[in-house]
Amino acid sequence: MTENATNPEAGRVLGIGGVFLKSPDHARLQSWYEANLGLRNDPSAGIMLHWRSDENPDERHMTVWSAFADSSKYFDPSKAPFMINYIVDDIDAMLAKLKAGGATIDAKRDDSDYGRFAWVYDCDGNKIELWEPPKANLSADTAGQEP
Repeated sequence: MTENATNPEAGRVLGIGGVFLKSPDHARLQSWYEANLGLRNDPSAGIMLHWRSDENPDERHMTVWSAFADSSKYFDPSKAPFMINYIVDDIDAMLAKLKAGGATIDAKRDDSDYGRFAWVYDCDGNKIELWEPPKANLSADTAGQEP
């Protein structure tokens, strides 16, 4: 459980952590976004848009944009050709709120160096990815480093 788990205000979205699209030719789609919208792709990390929170400008965040192959199973069982990743302040508190509200919650969890991940489904069956970044990535101590 995270440090905010006892805070009744915990369990909220802080921003968009990622936008993921399926495409029959994901390399072409990614190139189109780079050529037409200036979204520069780093082959080792993808397209990352860095930003800071208005509420706490010392917090660094990033939004990842990525194209997936049409055949990707990452969005399953959702039939939507997209998935949104939301940055959350406390994944445990968020999941508790969603469960109390009757949301469908995937049992899968992923805890890694990149943070904590969980998946839920909205009322239309679209898969949503929740991401609680590691606290070190949100602090002013990392201001000189890329997340």
